[in-house]
Amino acid sequence: MSSNESNSSSTPQPATPEGKPGSPVGMVALSLILLAALVWAMAPARAKFEPAPLRPVPADCPKTTPTFVPSDVTDVPGVDLSKLSQAQRNHVFYRLNMEPCPCGCNTSIVACRISHPACPVCADLIKKIVAEEQQGR
Repeated sequence: MSSNESNSSSTPQPATPEGKPGSPVGMVALSLILLAALVWAMAPARAKFEPAPLRPVPADCPKTTPTFVPSDVTDVPGVDLSKLSQAQRNHVFYRLNMEPCPCGCNTSIVACRISHPACPVCADLIKKIVAEEQQGR
């Protein structure tokens, strides 16, 4: 047997075609990467805006005002609540602890009364709230 015959009996290996695509998983991954790069490249730069103040802040004004925090006082000095039922007293204390005092101290009505006993605003409000509860409003 010649050397040519031995080679002819074996099957030749086919050459890999040049235009054959890769595996489907590889194509999906490549597509996603290209899509992500396109989205990233097309994203506009975000502007950094700050809202304008509604009115100029006075120089003597504190830069931050504390937020209103309700109190949990269960006794008001100088106020007689003995004529009220327990439910009425609870409602009075609820309002006194939850409503902010309009004098500008940013505390509840009863906390303002305790920390500023001479404040006429909270004293009048306490009398008004107790009178409303006695009348059944």
